[in-house]
Amino acid sequence: MDTDHLPDAALARLYRDGDQRAADALYRRYAARLRAAVRSRCGRSFAARFDPDDVTQAAFRTMFERLRADDPAGDLWGLLLVLALNSVRRLVEHHSAAKRSVRRTCRTEDDGDHPLPVADRRSADALESVALREQLESLPEPDRRVVELRLAGYEVGEITARTGRARRTVERVLHDFRQRVAAAGSHF
Repeated sequence: MDTDHLPDAALARLYRDGDQRAADALYRRYAARLRAAVRSRCGRSFAARFDPDDVTQAAFRTMFERLRADDPAGDLWGLLLVLALNSVRRLVEHHSAAKRSVRRTCRTEDDGDHPLPVADRRSADALESVALREQLESLPEPDRRVVELRLAGYEVGEITARTGRARRTVERVLHDFRQRVAAAGSHF
């Protein structure tokens, strides 16, 4: 049975009945989007403190525990998102506590008693967004489609299926694009 095309409620029932393929299908369906959402909420300050992949895995573990225990009403994507973002909020609070604060532990000797500057995240995001758009627009259409699908949260296998391109080609296009963006970022 092809579980990838079943609705969430059917996958939840199959999972409760012991079908591991249903869990795999739910993971494939939501993992990339959830990881991207978590990563966008973590910020650079906390990158060394906790890993978005760990938060994503914990959210899935909790969701699967709830699925085994009962039949959660509603949208599984919404449940996963709430679980993950609550976890990020708790982790940020934990790592912002006085003795663990990122601001305290990331100082250099030159900082003295001066507070660390807080970057305006909106302007940095806007600049990154413009640079990303420029890099995307410079790609040939088939490569642009690959990158756009990846940015939308699709996994390499899904991109391969949607574009008809070889897996290695998709991986190469994504790798090359990452290098181009990184090189462009070093010019700012």
